[in-house]
Amino acid sequence: MFTYETTDRKEARRFRMAQFNGRPATIRSAGATVTGRVRAIVESNAGATAAWVVTIVPDEPKTAARAARRAPRLRFATEDDV
Repeated sequence: MFTYETTDRKEARRFRMAQFNGRPATIRSAGATVTGRVRAIVESNAGATAAWVVTIVPDEPKTAARAARRAPRLRFATEDDV
């Protein structure tokens, strides 16, 4: 899981909408990019400004998902020479 803190209201709203609609969200922070499903958004009132803590469960890389797929089984009907 990946935890990210933001003070931007628009960004927090975007993550809430992604969580509600079941869509993946992407976070770009300090040169790292994480894409995954939003698990939780919690408002933190510890400081003078409002902040939100977003928890994201990263998606598997597409290359790993493709490698895990098995090859399709093809069976062709052949005619008998009887």
